[in-house]
Amino acid sequence: MLDQKNYRMLLAKAHSLIALLLMVVAFSLLADGFLSPDNFWTVMRQISVNLCLSVGMTLVILTGGIDLSVGSILALSGAIMAGLLRRGTELEVLNLHIGYGVPAAVAIGLFVGASLGWFNGLMVTRFRVPPFIATLAMLTIARGLTKLYTGGEAITGLGEVFVRTGSGRWLGIPNQFWIAAGITLAAVVLLRKTRLGRYVYAVGGNEEAAKLSGLNVARVKRTVYVISGMLAAVGGLIVTSRLNSATPIAGEGLELDSIAAVVIGGTSLSGGRGSVLGTVLGALIIGVLNSGLVIMGVDPFWQQVIKGFVILLAVVADKLHSREA
Repeated sequence: MLDQKNYRMLLAKAHSLIALLLMVVAFSLLADGFLSPDNFWTVMRQISVNLCLSVGMTLVILTGGIDLSVGSILALSGAIMAGLLRRGTELEVLNLHIGYGVPAAVAIGLFVGASLGWFNGLMVTRFRVPPFIATLAMLTIARGLTKLYTGGEAITGLGEVFVRTGSGRWLGIPNQFWIAAGITLAAVVLLRKTRLGRYVYAVGGNEEAAKLSGLNVARVKRTVYVISGMLAAVGGLIVTSRLNSATPIAGEGLELDSIAAVVIGGTSLSGGRGSVLGTVLGALIIGVLNSGLVIMGVDPFWQQVIKGFVILLAVVADKLHSREA
């Protein structure tokens, strides 16, 4: 038999799954067509981008940090992929034009995302800039660079091969679902089966103890920011290819959705406690909430209010769980 304290702890760990099941039941009763196969795949497509960002965010938050720049990195990486495919590179000095195929353009976009993540990590570790400030600055920098690169206009006409990445299917399942599932599986293995995963939890759990044990804390932190930046670029790939267009405003607000998914999924904002599978549940909760409210015809402004309260409740639950643990 479980005593009262253990029961409360078990319930706290399962709160995300319980909340998801309750929401599915509620929207099934209140919103016609919510349980249809078409709506199911719509939700899966919608959360695929958020999941890419949220997995990287989970690693960062587990170390006690935060990354507010993922939405802007998504936009810049996607714009660079689109720009290279559409315009190539002009070397006026050599009177040379360089064209890019899809693999090269995607690789460069992912490199840009990883590089910006590395810069975030450098600011946090080498110059001791608080993660909130460092990544807030990168949010502004990357968004400004996106507008400069695109000239404030959308880059369109990216070709059928590139578009299939975001709108195609394999075995009847949308490609973006496969991408998000692959990233999730890789992150689960990383945290559970690798040395880096153990180091991530150690740094978030007690950074000073990790340092005293000989762990290179700065390297671990830089690594998770690099991963976060690269996964944001993957999100940029999905968004840009799905829309066949790169816009300067792509990804706006997604940093908040990704943080919400992580927190709702049970990862502690103080670091050291949480899981990728919990983040998956958090992303599903946000996706189900958005879908259900849209089908019910709830005003978009009220949707933001409701989502804010859900996030607040998740943080309160996290604080209560921390006190009882």
